[in-house]
Amino acid sequence: MKMRTQLIALVLFVCTLASCSKESIEITNINEAANAKEIETELLSVVNNHRLSIGQSELAFSEVAYEYANQHNDYMISIGSINHDNFSSRASKISSTIGAELVAENVAKDYDNAAQAFQGWYNSSSHKKTMEGDFTHTAVSVKINEAGKFYFTQIFFK
Repeated sequence: MKMRTQLIALVLFVCTLASCSKESIEITNINEAANAKEIETELLSVVNNHRLSIGQSELAFSEVAYEYANQHNDYMISIGSINHDNFSSRASKISSTIGAELVAENVAKDYDNAAQAFQGWYNSSSHKKTMEGDFTHTAVSVKINEAGKFYFTQIFFK
């Protein structure tokens, strides 16, 4: 058990170092934006089809990851920019709730559809590595801000 705890701590530390931005204080009173369910379903399918095409396993949908992906999209919409703020907290909560050993996420904004978001991630070596990584579960949240722009968060875990 001690070895597993140390491994989780190491993974969270590495993810924090690799994050695009520093941790920030969580904001309260965040409005909940509407989900773009069709784009969520399509993006999950596109990512899984890509994984299958390279010999990786399909990722199972996780309600827990979906909850945290939705919360993160609402947060990003509330501040008007994409980021990985509070990732360590999300990863820790997911790990403690379901025993995940490794947690990662991809974020994006302003793409008009699932194919464009996938292509943006595919063209980025770090995002592509995450999509193709050794994970077993995922969830995709796509939310729409008041200006009609989409925000994307996909959380992966093993």
